[in-house]
Amino acid sequence: MIGGSGVLLDALGEDADRLHPTLRAQMSSTIERQESHGVFALAGSRLRRLNALGIPVVGRDALVSGYERDVPFTLVTLSRRDGLGRVTLDTTREFGFRGGVQRITDRIVASSRPGLVRNVLGRAGRIELILRCDVTEGGALRMRSERVAVRLAGRRFALRGILRLDIRVEDGWDAVQERRTIRMSARSPIAGTVLEYRGWYRVAPPEDRPGSTQ
Repeated sequence: MIGGSGVLLDALGEDADRLHPTLRAQMSSTIERQESHGVFALAGSRLRRLNALGIPVVGRDALVSGYERDVPFTLVTLSRRDGLGRVTLDTTREFGFRGGVQRITDRIVASSRPGLVRNVLGRAGRIELILRCDVTEGGALRMRSERVAVRLAGRRFALRGILRLDIRVEDGWDAVQERRTIRMSARSPIAGTVLEYRGWYRVAPPEDRPGSTQ
């Protein structure tokens, strides 16, 4: 399936039937490029100085160094095939911090194991996550990290024990406000929450997207 969030639906398998109907319909879209706009009630990291020091190590667009409330953001997803013929989901998140726009980019591809996807963060692709996908009782997509690794100097270092990161993402639907909801956290046993954001967004209609002829 190309378009929408097919790689995630494929990972969910039959469990995708439990998604909220509106959420599943949007994820099943055949449109290759989707743009959304919303507001994070809270976004960034209390460890913004540490994150700023880490950016040269992990590369651009893998971390943010801001930490603010009521942050406007833009979400752009692009579904396509990579050089190996695999369906990929590329995502760019632009955080409208008062000090300037910052970005996090990632690419999701299917894993060889059912229920799992591989997620690579940043332009350099130095942070690699293996995420398990399932559906909450409320019909939201949930992703939880099973493994996290960092690639440096051509080597892959798995983060385990006290060095591990526990990542949780929940993407749902607010039927009252008719908008998507998003909540993400990345926690370290040592440093606490190194990145978090939570808020809402709406997928832009096709006529509002660049290049549309409608």
